[in-house]
Amino acid sequence: MDLSRRACVAEIFFAKVRICYFCAPCLREFVRCASVSPFLLNFSDMPLFVKSVFSGLFVSSALLFLSCGSGRRVRLPDTLREVSGLAPHGDGTLWMLNDGGNEAVLYRVDPRTGAVLEQRTPGLTNRDWEDLASDQKGYLYIGDTGNNRNNRKDLCIYRWRPSDGKTDSIFYNYPDQRLFPPLTEQERQFDCEALIFYNDSLHLFTKSRFNSNHLTRHYVLPAVPGRYKARLRDSLRLPGRVVSGAGISADGKVLALTSYLVKVRLGFIPTAYATLWLFENPGNGRFLQGKYQKKRLPKFLIARQFESVVELSPGKWRAANESIGPQKAALWRVGRRK
Repeated sequence: MDLSRRACVAEIFFAKVRICYFCAPCLREFVRCASVSPFLLNFSDMPLFVKSVFSGLFVSSALLFLSCGSGRRVRLPDTLREVSGLAPHGDGTLWMLNDGGNEAVLYRVDPRTGAVLEQRTPGLTNRDWEDLASDQKGYLYIGDTGNNRNNRKDLCIYRWRPSDGKTDSIFYNYPDQRLFPPLTEQERQFDCEALIFYNDSLHLFTKSRFNSNHLTRHYVLPAVPGRYKARLRDSLRLPGRVVSGAGISADGKVLALTSYLVKVRLGFIPTAYATLWLFENPGNGRFLQGKYQKKRLPKFLIARQFESVVELSPGKWRAANESIGPQKAALWRVGRRK
């Protein structure tokens, strides 16, 4: 067993035991039955319900261990603990950024090891960076599009070229937003964490509120500097999911969206889901009208918060999750195009 897989097992098991500690009866029985350490337990003295709990912990840990499979994920450094955008560089490496509240820095990373190869500061403001896209001319498009409160009037996508540091700005607003913010949760549909470059344009996919109708709207902008009113192209309801990231295949035939949902059951039990959607381009750029595959993203106790996705090579996708509690930031090999 290599060290990375051992670490994966330890991370899974100890996090599950910590969760079990929140159950007071289990904790009391655990302490009573443990002689010296958690690994020297007298299971014969344990009540049936405690045996069931720990049997479940070991079985689920084993299953998660198998799912961690060597090479399926690459841990990212702490400098990328809130990774929110991915874009290909062209040499097999990836550009990455952190979301709002972090430094306005871009990192070029080796996806095989997670090592940061280059760190660039383009002299921009990170009010709420959310996603990253690239084009064939060597430009990166940095989406300062986060709008959680739905009250921003300065939404912007920066166009930056790493080769010479040239920077431009693309300002935009939504044609169907009248109030900042709209009055009700259902109307607050103007947050955006998903961006791609396709066919000389920028395509944005909005994020709805957790307790709304889970509608994502597809808007289009010119990929040149200026001030624009975004064009609404389409919309689609993704039941029980909000969109958190986007990527497109090199041939333009597949759109990938990451999504998740966090909610509480019985007033205190956290439940989360994370999903990758692969939409076929019907040929007119109306991706949300195409056929799609739906794939569950890797979870650990509860779903990870995946906020970015990219095609690393034809049909091979990578998605990155943020670091939250025991869930460390990582780059994952996810759904393959069939």
